[in-house]
Amino acid sequence: MIQISDNAGRQIRKLLEKQGMLQGALRVGVKAGGCSGLSYIFAWEAAPRPDDEVYEGPHGTRVLVDPRSLRFLDGTVLEYDTSLLSKGFIVENPLAKSSCGCGTSFSV
Repeated sequence: MIQISDNAGRQIRKLLEKQGMLQGALRVGVKAGGCSGLSYIFAWEAAPRPDDEVYEGPHGTRVLVDPRSLRFLDGTVLEYDTSLLSKGFIVENPLAKSSCGCGTSFSV
């Protein structure tokens, strides 16, 4: 399961509206690479793929996760940071044993 914070939901909705994808969703996934072994990936999708898990969030938002990535993301909370130093999506992943300083690479 993936949880979407209110702040993240608000930002997802804002960015989807900006792109004219009102029925779209944010894809969150994992790929091999990065300084810790695995990296988070983000993409905008018009619709889910047949095998995607779809998670509903605040403000009518959806997050899509493929089954392979879900093994590494189960229990994650998707946040959005609005501080002056690090504006962007933050993945609070309970399965990550370590992560790099940039926060986009992790190991399990």
